[in-house]
Amino acid sequence: MDDELPTVCVLDASTYVGFWILKGLLNKGYTVHAATQNKGDTEIGKKIKELEKEEERLVVFSVDVLDYQSILFALKGCSALFCCLDSPDGYEDEMVDLEVRGAINVVEACAQSYSIDKIVFSSSLNAAIWKENIDSQKDVDERSWSDQEFCKKLKLWHALAKTQAEQAAWALAMDRMLNMVSINAGLVMGPAVTQQNPGSTVSYLKGAAQMYENGVLAFVEVNFLVDVHIRALEDRSTCGRYFCFNQIVNTEQEAVKLAQSLSPLIPLPPRYEYQGSEVHAERLTNKKLNKLVEGTAY
Repeated sequence: MDDELPTVCVLDASTYVGFWILKGLLNKGYTVHAATQNKGDTEIGKKIKELEKEEERLVVFSVDVLDYQSILFALKGCSALFCCLDSPDGYEDEMVDLEVRGAINVVEACAQSYSIDKIVFSSSLNAAIWKENIDSQKDVDERSWSDQEFCKKLKLWHALAKTQAEQAAWALAMDRMLNMVSINAGLVMGPAVTQQNPGSTVSYLKGAAQMYENGVLAFVEVNFLVDVHIRALEDRSTCGRYFCFNQIVNTEQEAVKLAQSLSPLIPLPPRYEYQGSEVHAERLTNKKLNKLVEGTAY
């Protein structure tokens, strides 16, 4: 049965989410091309090197997302791509353009690789929740996009990068008639996340107090996120965007619990030391994801 599973590529496999997707695919019996941008000197880079020695179904490629040919080389013989671009050092304004250019190169390489049938694009809820009037929306769902000018005004570089990169990927995928789905994840939580993904975690949480007050602060456990990515690949009916989160943080108790679980990366905000018990309205909805998860449960 395992022999029937196609070869797939994870790029960038050296990101926190990419690494966990890589492990999930290997556990299911896929042959994986792990395309990495780091030189193997990070904790995750070292883990990939160790995995390569143990796993005959794992082939590691060194890529630069600004070097189109290196992407094509990693994609050779693959039927699908998991695109997990991220900036491990966090996000400043100059990172935005790099991520957008990387996303365009990756999608264009898929268009030129005749073996690629599907792209699963790893995005963020931050590409959907930032706009002036978000607090007036009853339901924030997959039709919502963050307002780029608003992100620039508030210097929300992670949100801007994820919005622009995802929109560029969608525009190009549609133009090239590629089969693509995106998974818009909440704040990613999981084993050793504060040590292995500090930059992205802090960047995601810029403006966390506003997210919390507007009912759009949510997190997702990495194992669930991986499961959703693989379901998105395997279920032929998937299309468009999927909001992916386990829980919306909308009470003081949950906010404190989240801050504690990210300590010492995130300092505990003094104003959340149980001064009251206010509950903010939840605005995010993931009905579309629930249908995917329920529809393919076995």
